Amino acid sequence: MTPYESLNYMDEDSLLTSEEIMIRDTVREFVDREVIPVLQQANRDEKFPTQLIPRFAEMGLLGATIHGYGCAGLGQVAYGLATQELERGDSGIRSFCSVQSSLVMYPIHAYGSEAQKEKYLPQLAAGKMVGCFGLTEPDAGSNPGGMRTKAEKVAGGYKLNGNKMWITNGCIADLAVVWARLEGEVRGFIVEKGTKGYSTTTMKGKFSLRVSVTSELHFVDCVVPEQNLLPNGIGLKAPLGCLTQARFGIAWGVLGAANACYHTALNYSKERVIFDGKALAAHQLAQAKLVRMVQEITKGKLLALQAGRLKEAGKLQPHHVSLIKMNNCKIALETAREARDMLGGNGIIDEYPVIRHMLNLETVNTYEGTEDVHRLVIGQAITGIPAFR
Repeated sequence: MTPYESLNYMDEDSLLTSEEIMIRDTVREFVDREVIPVLQQANRDEKFPTQLIPRFAEMGLLGATIHGYGCAGLGQVAYGLATQELERGDSGIRSFCSVQSSLVMYPIHAYGSEAQKEKYLPQLAAGKMVGCFGLTEPDAGSNPGGMRTKAEKVAGGYKLNGNKMWITNGCIADLAVVWARLEGEVRGFIVEKGTKGYSTTTMKGKFSLRVSVTSELHFVDCVVPEQNLLPNGIGLKAPLGCLTQARFGIAWGVLGAANACYHTALNYSKERVIFDGKALAAHQLAQAKLVRMVQEITKGKLLALQAGRLKEAGKLQPHHVSLIKMNNCKIALETAREARDMLGGNGIIDEYPVIRHMLNLETVNTYEGTEDVHRLVIGQAITGIPAFR
């Protein structure tokens, strides 16, 4: 197999700084050397390779865009490029880093007290603690405002009751950033592993994101101390702000999965000889599929790059993120499906990464906002009229 190089059809690399390219290439080498070799067995075993966590920390991939507290302080485009390479390995690998960074460290940094930041962020950045984000519930997925988890003020703290579902990292997490209704208002709480009344269960039998730990969180009269309330995260806009951060990384990450599928299909089609003694790549239908991949991945990269520059300038809005998440997830999934088709029977065996990426992308296209929900977000932005009901 030809050594991997990401698609650069319109010389998109010329729009990157030398530092951004260096960071991307460093993560690329790490993924080639340490991540990809363990994925086949991890996917078969439905097990997250926890031995990689210290390496993520050493490379500054946890809380990468945060300044201080032991974090790398990367630019937004550099972070996006890093997530792209991680997801070229596997969506579950990128999901781990995304959750730790955007859904655990970000809310503590954005909404937490200084004491909370100093206590948790260095440990999370060093990979000595793992976090999870408790928002989604069995009956509140696309509508997080329908959450039923409740918090009640009690002597010395807050008592939580409720359940969270589809929680990445839940069963391996040392702490959870949990969202609950306190006197009708959505608030965030830091719940540490071992707190009485807090338990987790692993969701098994997944045919997608098998490398990722997916869990349920259970709270039964779980009392957390007063100092574990996030003081500045008030209202539903707080957890939605976290999701905006995560969606930005997802929109970059899925391009890595798409690139991996394109790279595999391109090389396979050059080597696969069919009916007339010619390579698959010498036929019009095969070339048409490859061209479609190039077309969509290139557009997706330019969208993501512009979003990154807007984010660095403080101009990126949630509806912008909805566009890149919706578009890039869709084109990545379509690329994976086309690549699987081009590989024929070999497309369904894990000797090749395509089927694993394809199944993963079915989930990534759905979580943190389905395509339809993002269309409604964009529709409201351009018309001024909400149409969510």
